[in-house]
Amino acid sequence: MIRHVLVASAILAFSAGAAIAQPKIEKGPIKPVAASDAPLMFSTYCAVCHGKEGKGNGPAAAALAKVPADLTRISARNGGKFPDVRVRRYIEGLDEVAAHGTRDMPMWGGLFNALSRDTAQLRVAALADYVKSLQQ
Repeated sequence: MIRHVLVASAILAFSAGAAIAQPKIEKGPIKPVAASDAPLMFSTYCAVCHGKEGKGNGPAAAALAKVPADLTRISARNGGKFPDVRVRRYIEGLDEVAAHGTRDMPMWGGLFNALSRDTAQLRVAALADYVKSLQQ
């Protein structure tokens, strides 16, 4: 079972004495945070790519082949309605968004199950509800 999550880090490369920031994505162990603390889960698991406000501008965004989604615009892209079930299924890794091409985002369902099968669904639901609260 997958027990790692992508972690962003900015690596400073020194070339001819000049520092050049080289964003790099590294794998690291998933950090167990309280399943009931959706803002902390978002900050820990999602903000590295999506940014702390969910706009797709996290510190790892520059290292990704595809810009992370602006999570604050999900309702706007869906006729003003937040697609709860679809968002939960995407977080779990059960669905892909065809327009996004390949699935670059970690499939959190398996990672959350690795932490605790008892709280995996609670984590997914809490994260989906938190993303819903970010809608503009």
